[in-house]
Amino acid sequence: MTYETLTQQAIPSSSVDEQTLAQAELYSHLETQVEAVAPTQDPLTSRDRRIIGEIIEVQPESVRTIWIEGGITVWVQLVGGGRLPFDRNWFATRVAEVKATLPETPRERNERLSDELEKACTVFGLYHGEIDWLSFSTKLYQDGRLVGFVGCNQEEWYARPRQYGVNRVAPSAEQVIASLGVRTAVAA
Repeated sequence: MTYETLTQQAIPSSSVDEQTLAQAELYSHLETQVEAVAPTQDPLTSRDRRIIGEIIEVQPESVRTIWIEGGITVWVQLVGGGRLPFDRNWFATRVAEVKATLPETPRERNERLSDELEKACTVFGLYHGEIDWLSFSTKLYQDGRLVGFVGCNQEEWYARPRQYGVNRVAPSAEQVIASLGVRTAVAA
């Protein structure tokens, strides 16, 4: 009786490398397809990225995302790959320090002012025309009627009932709109 002995042959390392590359390419393709079908909302603002970049000393564009694991560790995922772990309390302290010293960009200022204006308009039942982002000013309307002009310079809100005239100033959008004599909207 003859016996046949079988031995396992080693897989050449070049085919393992090719398999790894093919797998990485497949994952990259799948990630691209998923993003095209259901794009994810980016939870980080440009200011968040600037703060994180300042803390870990990288360019803000290189920060992909951030999350907290187990309530203890803050993980920062970088765009080019790689993750950096930080103690949550240390990271929170550094965020507060950097926020206090990081100047607001003009775009961030406009976004903040726009949010404040939207909230104030909702309180009074108003809507506004197109915003001049350079001077941050616009016209306010109520039921299709021009109520006045409103804007903000150097962190001080101003309003006036006509295009030309004396500005009325206040520390908030809501207060300056009230100075135009507009009453708050009443729910029906």
